[in-house]
Amino acid sequence: MPLPGQELSSIDFTSMIGGPLIAVVRAQAQSAIATVDFIKTVGFKPTGDEIEPGEDSGVGEPIYVSFKYPKELAPYQPAVAVVAEVRDADGNVTTPAVVASDAVPAVYETHELTVPILTMLPIPYIRIEETTIDFNAKINSVEYIKTDSTFKISAELKVKHSWLVGSVKLKVNTSYQRNSQQGNTVNRTYSMAIHVRAVSTEMPAGMEKLLGILEDAITATPAAA
Repeated sequence: MPLPGQELSSIDFTSMIGGPLIAVVRAQAQSAIATVDFIKTVGFKPTGDEIEPGEDSGVGEPIYVSFKYPKELAPYQPAVAVVAEVRDADGNVTTPAVVASDAVPAVYETHELTVPILTMLPIPYIRIEETTIDFNAKINSVEYIKTDSTFKISAELKVKHSWLVGSVKLKVNTSYQRNSQQGNTVNRTYSMAIHVRAVSTEMPAGMEKLLGILEDAITATPAAA
């Protein structure tokens, strides 16, 4: 009769557990490559040159977004009315006089703002935080013994009789047969579930430094210039 321990020891756990883990590592690598492609495609102009193996890829110049906006140089000043006292030669107050100043409109100048587009977009950084592998094995083993018994008996009676003489002959035949069959049946059921939890990770230090340099490159200049 097979033992459950022997059945489980025959399972290739190295492949069953290592296979999903290798797939997770490859998925993480593909996620990193996708992030690099996103930065090159969206944030930088293509170089247009063929890159030989081992050479620097050279992402090219950053892509900038420029737009114009009015910048206020002097605020609007409303009109102001001032009541002044008018006195005569003797110092007596005469009819007050109202002195009014005209409103001063605001002064605007058109400026052009240039911003690297990479600083305006969320950069996807996906990291696989947790991987759970659930493996279930169900083994049902049944051992059976089947026995068939057959017993046969037959009898034959012969009687002879004549005047003053008689004889009786009895013949009995018996047979016994027994057949035994023994075996076992094993039912195996395996199931495996893989749970992967991915989260958005922190920005690498190099990318954070690059975005800081690009933020310093944001300029606002008068459009006339």
